[in-house]
Amino acid sequence: MAIAIAERWFERRRVDDDITLLWEPHVDPLIRCNIWHVRGRERDLLVDTGLGIASLRAAARDLLDKPVIALATHTHYDHSGGMHEFATRVVHSAEAATLAEPPPWAALRAADMPDDIRLMLIAADYPLAEELVTAYPRADFDPSAFATPPAAPTRLVDEGDVIDLGDRAFAVLHLPGHSPGSIGLWEAASGTLFSGDAIYDGPLLDELPGSDIAAYRRSMERLRALPVAVVHGGHDPSFGRDRLVEIADAYLVRRAPTSA
Repeated sequence: MAIAIAERWFERRRVDDDITLLWEPHVDPLIRCNIWHVRGRERDLLVDTGLGIASLRAAARDLLDKPVIALATHTHYDHSGGMHEFATRVVHSAEAATLAEPPPWAALRAADMPDDIRLMLIAADYPLAEELVTAYPRADFDPSAFATPPAAPTRLVDEGDVIDLGDRAFAVLHLPGHSPGSIGLWEAASGTLFSGDAIYDGPLLDELPGSDIAAYRRSMERLRALPVAVVHGGHDPSFGRDRLVEIADAYLVRRAPTSA
C-alpha cells in the first residue's frame, strides 16, 4: 500500500508567551521527540531538533527572528537530526563525537533496527510499529536510506554551564543514565526544567547503547529533589513536581540494587 505524502511535516502549539512546542505528527511516538522553541530577548533556543527528515528551520522560520542556539539534550537520532541546519550547535562534551559522526543505527522501520535494540524496546513495553513514520515528506523519500546528518558541535557544555538568552538563563544539569551526555536545562527563577530523555512521562529506556543504570539512579535522585514547577520532557506531555516524584520513585523502585 502506498504511503501518504504529508502536506506539512511539523505541527506546533504555543505553550506560553516564550515557549512553543513543535513535533512531527507523522512519526511514531517512539521516535517522535518534543522540540522546544524558547524565545529570548537577545537570542532564541531550540531544545532538540527532531529526526531531520524535513527542514525544521524552514518550518519554524517565522519563530526564528533572531540568532538561534540549537541544543541537543543528547544525540539519539530522534533528537539530533535537525542540528546540522543551525550555525550554533550545543551538546554535552560526552556526546560531541556522536553528534559529529552519528552512529549508523537510525531507523524508520522496526525491521531496520539492530536486533538487540528492537528486543529491548519490546521488553520495555513500547508498542513497536512496523513502520515508524505514517507519511513521507516528499514523493522521492526513501526510508531505507535515512541516516542522521552529521553536525559538528560549535560549543560543548557540562554541569553548571549557562545558556543565556539575554532575559532568561538556563543552567546545564548533567543527567547521565539514558545516555552518557544527557543534559537538562534548569531555570530556577521559574522552576522550569527541559529534561530531554532524562525524565519524561512514559517508559524510561536505560538499556540502550551507552546507557548506565547506576548513573540513571543518581540522576533520578537528583531530579526528585529539584523544586520544579513544570517539566518539559523529550517525549510525552509536560508535568509538574508531583508527577516528577512519582516517575522518579517508580524508577528507583524498579531499579533498586539487589542484595547479594
